Order: sequence, then C-alpha cells, then structure tokens
Amino acid sequence: MVDWSGGNDRGAAPKKDAIWAGVNRGGVAEDPVYLRNRQVAETWLTNLLSQERAAGRRVLAGFDFPFGYPAGFARALTGSDNPIDLWHWFEERLADTPTDNNRFELAGQINCAVGHGRGPFWFTPHGKQVEGLPPNKKDYVNPFSEKRQSETLAKGAFTCWQMGGAGAVGGQVFTGLPVLARLRRQFAAAVWPFDELNRDVALVEIWPSLTVGDPPEGMIKDAWQVAEVARQIAALPVDRLARMLDVQASEEGWIFGLGFEEELTAPPLRNDCFALPPGVHWTPVDEALAMLRDRLGPVTPTASVSLGDALDHIAATDIVAKRDNPPLPNTAVDGYGFSGGRAAGAHSLPLIEGRAAAGDAPGAVPDGFAIRVLTGAALPDGVDTVVLQEDVVRDGDSIRFSGPVKQGANTRKAGEDVRASEVIVTAGRRLTAADLALLAATGVSEVTVRKALKVGVLSTGDELVEPGQTANDGQIFDANRPMLLGLIRRFGHEAIDLGRAPDDREALRNRFDAASAEVDVILTSGGASAGDEDHVSALLQEAGAMSLWRIAIKPGRPLALGLWRGVPVFGLPGNPVAAMVCTLVFARPAMGVLAGAGWSEPQGFDVPAAFTKRKKAGRREYLRARMRDGKAEVFASEGSGRISGLSWAEGLVELPEPAAEISPGDMVRFIPYGSFGV
Repeated sequence: MVDWSGGNDRGAAPKKDAIWAGVNRGGVAEDPVYLRNRQVAETWLTNLLSQERAAGRRVLAGFDFPFGYPAGFARALTGSDNPIDLWHWFEERLADTPTDNNRFELAGQINCAVGHGRGPFWFTPHGKQVEGLPPNKKDYVNPFSEKRQSETLAKGAFTCWQMGGAGAVGGQVFTGLPVLARLRRQFAAAVWPFDELNRDVALVEIWPSLTVGDPPEGMIKDAWQVAEVARQIAALPVDRLARMLDVQASEEGWIFGLGFEEELTAPPLRNDCFALPPGVHWTPVDEALAMLRDRLGPVTPTASVSLGDALDHIAATDIVAKRDNPPLPNTAVDGYGFSGGRAAGAHSLPLIEGRAAAGDAPGAVPDGFAIRVLTGAALPDGVDTVVLQEDVVRDGDSIRFSGPVKQGANTRKAGEDVRASEVIVTAGRRLTAADLALLAATGVSEVTVRKALKVGVLSTGDELVEPGQTANDGQIFDANRPMLLGLIRRFGHEAIDLGRAPDDREALRNRFDAASAEVDVILTSGGASAGDEDHVSALLQEAGAMSLWRIAIKPGRPLALGLWRGVPVFGLPGNPVAAMVCTLVFARPAMGVLAGAGWSEPQGFDVPAAFTKRKKAGRREYLRARMRDGKAEVFASEGSGRISGLSWAEGLVELPEPAAEISPGDMVRFIPYGSFGV
C-alpha cells in the first residue's frame, strides 16, 4: 500500500508528506518503507513487483490517489470514456524530476482546452501565476461534477480538481498516473475496477483515512496508515476480498473498502465468534438473539445504481436530498395570488395579464395587484398569499372577495417538506416505491446500495428424495429446501439452491467448499445435532469453527452455528416445523445484519386467546396460530411433525419462558407472518 506525493524530493531522512509504502507478505507486516521522491519510488516498486512475480506470488498494490475523474472528463480531454486513455495522456505530457514538475502548467493547459481557462482545476502556490489556472475558487467554474460518486460517499474525501493545499490530491493524480501507466504496461497489471482481476499484479485505489485513524505517538502518520491498510487487507479471507472488489465503476474508479469500513476496522469473524460462555448448556432465546446481533456485521458489497433499478435494494449509506422540496414557494390550489393577508370585509384587486401555471418560470406581481395561479405553480415575486377561486368573483380585469384571508394562505413554502442536504433515507433501509418518489422529487438520480445477500440452502440426509421422484420405504420428500428457499426470497435475499447432500462427510465437505465461494451465508437443515450422522455439526467442529447452541425454545433446540472458510453457516433442525420457526426467529434477523439492513424485531400484538394451554417453565414456546373474530386460535396439535399446521397458520403465538396456564380470553402475544416479512 503506497501513500503518494506530488511534491519535490524530501531528502534522505524519513519525513512526513513524503512517499511511504506498507508491505504485508503472508500475513506478516514489514516496517514501512520511506521513498524520498517519485523516481526512487518507481524504481523500488519495479524491483518489488519483479521479485514477487519471480517468487510466484501475486501482488495487490494500492495507491492513495484517484484512478479516474468525474464522468465526462476523460472524453472531453481524450475523446474516449476509457480512463486508461487518460493515464496515457498524462504520461505523454507530464515532465517530472526529483526537484520539479509541470503539473500546475499542465492543469492550466487543460483548463484552457475544456473550461475556458476557469476550471475544472484550481489552486496555485503563493506567488505563482499560471495561465488558465485560478489561484483559488473565487473565480472558479467547473464544467464537470465537483466529486466522483465514491468521493461523495467517503466523508472528508477531497475533490481531484484541487491541485494543492492541505489534503489536496490533484497533484498526486497528475504525478501518479504516469507511473501507474508504466507499471501497468511492464507487468501486464490489472487495474481495479476497470479490468478483470485475473493477473499476477493488481492496482487498486485506496484512501487510508477511510479506515485508519491517528498513529501511535512518535510515528509518522503516512507510514502508520499504509502499514495499517496493508494489515487490514491482508487479514481478509480471499472470498471477502473478492466481494469487496466486486464493484462497478468503469469510468470514475472507486475507493477500495468504501462501504466496508466497519468490516475493515473491526476484527473479522473469528472461528469462535459463535462460542457460548463456559458452562452454558441451555441458551435463553433473548441471549441467543443478542449474541447474534452483536457478533455479526454486513458482508455484502456495494454498487451504484440508477433510481429506476434501486427498488428493494438496501441503502448502503445515508442518502441526502440534492434540492429542496418544493424547490420554490408554490400554490396549493387554483385561485388568485397577491401579497399580504386581508382583514375582514370586502376587497378588490386589479389583475395583471397572464397567469402562473405549474412549470412556468416565476414572474413578478406589483404590490396591490393579483394574478391568476394554478395548483403547483411557483409563486411569482410579490405573491405570498392565494385565495381560492371559489371564493372570488371576477369582474373583468379585477377580482372581488371577502376577508379575512391570512397571509400565506393556500401556499407551500420552499423546502417545507424536505431541505437540500437533509438525510431522507438512512443506511440500511430497504428502498420502497415511496422512497423512490422522495428521492426523485429531491433530485437524487443514483444511489449506492448493497447487493443482495446470497443465501445458499442445502438439505442433508440419505432419507430425502425430491418431490416427484419415487420414495422408497424409509424415505421422505424434501420439504425443507423449497420452504427455506421461499422464505429467503420473501426476506428480500437471493436464494441459491445448493441441492441435497448425502450422509457422507467428504461429500458434504465438498459442498461446503464450493458453496463458500458462491454465497454469503449457508443454511442447512438436518445434521445439526450430535448424533453419528450429524455431519454438519461434525464438520464445523472439525474446522474449529462450530458451536452447538441448545436453545431453550420449542419447537427447535439444536442450532449449529459456525464458519466455513469465513462464511457463516446456520445448521437448522431437520424437522420442518422447527426449521421454519428457527429461521424466522434466529436466521431472519441475523441475515438482515449480514445483508446490511441491520437488526429487526418482529412486531407482535397482544390479543385475546381462543385456546386453553398449560405450559411448563423453562422454554419459550411458539404455537402455530391464526386470528379469527379478534382472537388467536392455535393449531390443534403441537406435534412438530405436523407440517400442515404451518400452512394452516397465519403467524405464531409466542409464550415466554415462565410457567403459565392460559384460558380463553387471556392476553397472548401474536406475531403475524407478515411481521417476519413473509
């Protein structure tokens, strides 16, 4: 990982604001490397990449400056949208030595070519004058977006148009891209996110401040940050790294780790992340839920999508309004507009010619005059009050009406609904059609969302056959897989059918290996207890990443939780009723966290019981139930083999752990299936 600099040679002794590199090989961090100027840095990088390739190792090389510019700039300068063409353009024109370079002059030339000498670049050092390059933003005009999409999402990120000053990256881009162009050519390197990452060397864009804070006392910040970024990335499992690199930004580029800050800065899921405290044999439901909530985090990558494609996606970041809604004061009714309120009594006002309708540019109305206005029209200057047309008598070129009329009547103020820069959708919300209306009304056309959580469903057991096949004596049809796949789709995730695995440990191991490269979560049913043929729990135990949670719940109890190659595995009971209840109660909220939507509790309602029940103390029970005549009925049998009760029910009655005797009319908690999202 490299912290770049656009400045001059910094001398032999290590200093801040120089070029620093952090190297991590095989999980082992090396001391940060000080590189006094860009020529020394390019030689060092060339030697490093040559050595690593000769040793048969692959290299992920990160650089802390933008790999692209806001949309449209590459085409304006090179005639092509390909950002690599822009790299070559800079390589051909930048003159660079250890003590000087022409970056400011080159920025001025670009401004004259594409921005009439007033932008998009700005800033010159004190006392330096450059033709076409504004010294500051006073007379600056930018024909392009101020920031790339990634920079608008990375709080504190600087624009690439600023050529100098504290925190600026403009000079680093000018001096860095030519070096990357040569490294890319010499080592046939892949450039993220522009190329497919299937080569020995990959170049990625980083911003250390995204995930690294202040250094320990006495250490240079740049040196500390590159070492920390290298450590964070080296600690990622290969599949997690691949998911973080799964980004679409073919013109502007992207900042590695954006949207994954919590995952990079927090310790990754450990093999013991589901471990129970010593001595715990039965886990209460609330404690089990709390442990899941606290130990999991988002695992899904982010992507920028158009508003039309955003429905049902989860917002990866807070979304802010780009303009007020309404953008201008406007009229809420058809009528006549004028200035100021009117007291009780009769009033008459002359009309000016024309009218104000929705979409018209606001005009002006002299004091003492009125104008015809239609619903939604922006209020002309001099109008702050509207009287309904039904309350007006028009007499030629004047109107008559009776007061009182309150000042501001029948009008809407600019921004009375939403103000520009106000957060209108919070991160973690699954976007609805109503959200899309709000986003569109406030000028938002693209949003950063999380890609759908990929949940693989695997059934285990020699006794299972597919519906439609012939079932021999002792075999049953697989009811769990279609049920679980359906539940996952209703939760809003991508359901991946992993099929059935026999009671063979090696076959199951191979299924797990293949699934871990394809999905974000694995859901199994069966084999989750501790018997001879419970291979799910046995494999997770063998991998050192398993905890068998015996939960104080009915139906249910055994829940095997663990990691397989960094992918969470939920080993559900094989009984369909228990599998469904455990999915709704435990897997659903956990998958919400993994998907980036956060933890959610189902909404329950206290209703009268229409049944009699004597309950023992110790376990939380869930009864299949439905509402009839304002009361909760429960299924005739509590047997966990009665699958028909799942279809009969419309939800669950939840009975807490203490002993209870329930009679008709007593209040119980009913949770409709809809509260679980199904």
